[in-house]
Amino acid sequence: DASLQTHPSRERCVFSDLFIILTPRSIFPFHSYATDRENRVPKIYTKTGDKGFSSTFTGERRPKEDRIFEALGNTDELSSAIGLAREFCHEKGHTFTYQLDKIQCVLQDVGANIATPQSSARESHLTRTKFSGTPITDLEGWIDTFTEELPPLTNFILPVSQSMHLITVLWRKKHVAPIVRSGEADPDIARFLNRLSDYLFTVARYAALKENNKEIIYKRPE
Repeated sequence: DASLQTHPSRERCVFSDLFIILTPRSIFPFHSYATDRENRVPKIYTKTGDKGFSSTFTGERRPKEDRIFEALGNTDELSSAIGLAREFCHEKGHTFTYQLDKIQCVLQDVGANIATPQSSARESHLTRTKFSGTPITDLEGWIDTFTEELPPLTNFILPVSQSMHLITVLWRKKHVAPIVRSGEADPDIARFLNRLSDYLFTVARYAALKENNKEIIYKRPE
């Protein structure tokens, strides 16, 4: 599993021996098509979803509009948005970009767990995609560290820092709670994503502070 408790660095995700390809369509173990006689590069398209169905990690075939694949697509969208925000933050010289790297790695683990519906998973599937609650503690620690430098939040504020607030809003309207409530995913997934929303809001405030952007207080229109 990708852990958030590694030394801060500029390195991106380091995958374990379960190397996965995660798309809004499906998630499946990467495997080589090479034989003793040839060494071909795997094709990104499989044509197995051309009739409107795709496979979970357990091998179960479901319609592409199934809530499992919707949740996977939402998780991918969040990761892509965080990746874009990371580039903006890197250009601004923020020191927390390594945290965004690690969050993207954990979102890969989130996707693996979502793509392994517990109703059809064998013990071997659950073992390989088990989600660790450790990243939740890391997020809480980062939130607490940022909060120590921020002014007390006594009013509603308006978003001012380019992309981080946008991601917070994006994620709040795209969630995977129904998958967790149905018992198809690990409960720690919901806890992580809920804490991630808090982290994104807090780091957006922190970014604005470091960029000398004054927080704009909400005032009721007269």
